[in-house]
Amino acid sequence: MKLFLLLLTFFIAASVTTAQTKKVFPYPYKTSDLPNGLRVVTVPTDFPNLISLYIVVGAGSRNEIEKGKSGYAHFFEHLMFRGSENFAPGRFDEIMQKAGASSNAYTDDDRTVYHETFAKEDLDEIMKLEADRFQRLKFSEEQFKTEAGAVLGEYNKNSASPTFKMYEVLRETAFRDHTYSHTTMGYLEDIKDYPNQYEYAWTFFNRFYRPENTTIVVVGDINEAQVSAMVKKYFSDWKRGDYKTTITSEKPQDKARSKHIEWASPTLPYVSVAYRAPAFSETEKDAAALDLLSGIVFGENSELYQKLVLQEQKAVWVSPSFDNKIDPELFSVWAQVKDEKDLNYVRDEIIKTYMKFTKELIPQKQLDETRSRQRYGFVMGMDSNDAIAGTLARFVSLRRSPDTIDKVFALYDSITPQDIKMYAEKYFKDTNQTVITLATKKGDAK
Repeated sequence: MKLFLLLLTFFIAASVTTAQTKKVFPYPYKTSDLPNGLRVVTVPTDFPNLISLYIVVGAGSRNEIEKGKSGYAHFFEHLMFRGSENFAPGRFDEIMQKAGASSNAYTDDDRTVYHETFAKEDLDEIMKLEADRFQRLKFSEEQFKTEAGAVLGEYNKNSASPTFKMYEVLRETAFRDHTYSHTTMGYLEDIKDYPNQYEYAWTFFNRFYRPENTTIVVVGDINEAQVSAMVKKYFSDWKRGDYKTTITSEKPQDKARSKHIEWASPTLPYVSVAYRAPAFSETEKDAAALDLLSGIVFGENSELYQKLVLQEQKAVWVSPSFDNKIDPELFSVWAQVKDEKDLNYVRDEIIKTYMKFTKELIPQKQLDETRSRQRYGFVMGMDSNDAIAGTLARFVSLRRSPDTIDKVFALYDSITPQDIKMYAEKYFKDTNQTVITLATKKGDAK
């Protein structure tokens, strides 16, 4: 029944005339702000007895502007589970287990997100728990050092992956001024120094874990008035901050860049071809046009994928990557190659494909079909409270409003084949290019 109603909502929205804005987010919602700047988004749904709570903090690796201080947004994702003034270490997990709740967190370039899904009768207790750790986090220097060791272990585990190393090198090579130059994990030398940075960690927390930098998203079997009352009860005393981050803009690139990584252990080779690309926008067409191009030109149904993976079988896979980011990002295409002798060939085929669409138009029919699939897939993906809240978290971290979803999909609808060609020509220039390759070090292959 729920699936039928969701489909019905989608098809009703899809039938709206082109003169009107098509609604893509199919649920009613309310947005309100506390005097301290904390924003609350409530979305009642017909999924009974369950609630998903997402707390979105505008702190990611983008905000780590000081030399030697990378990775702290991710570090605090760990530290936030260490206890608070009124909830001793381990108490968080006990409460979640007792409630039968699923709980986790993640960090990326622009945000840190904490989330739980639980029965509606546990909302008050979990809201109280969250309020305490966001306002009264507490951990000792010994606990801090223990968690620093855990983060170092996570980095060491990730660094065993060739693609992790490639991504790290890609960011550092493509960005030289902006903080997108380092990954969410941060630089290894900074992570090793964490045990000595107990005082700085509190500085980071007090800068960014502030109400005006935070949005609470509550989705599920809820009463909006009751949720608002709880938020006011537990979060209204949270003090607004005054710290402003000044992030250095990336200077224009003057020539193509490239790096090759010699991998110490046997692996299939990889290549990534990236171009400097625009920031997310709900008003300007640049990013929306390239987003549509991404799947058409480099997705699994594209001519390039069919050629390299299925016909010639020179690549194991080919995949594009272009995320919505607050500041100008990279548009990249990655491939795993079957034989090192074909590495340059695959690289060149990817570059040729980029260049092709700076000169040729994507067929209108293909563009329309892509938009339709994109819209359908987006709506159908919101099939639970957790999926709805998780989707909202990505967009409210960019503009702090669910309206952003409908605005950006309206922008997609306005894109023409001529727009895509124009923006491909604007961004896919040799001077915007960064190429990273990786292969087993000579003499180490078995």
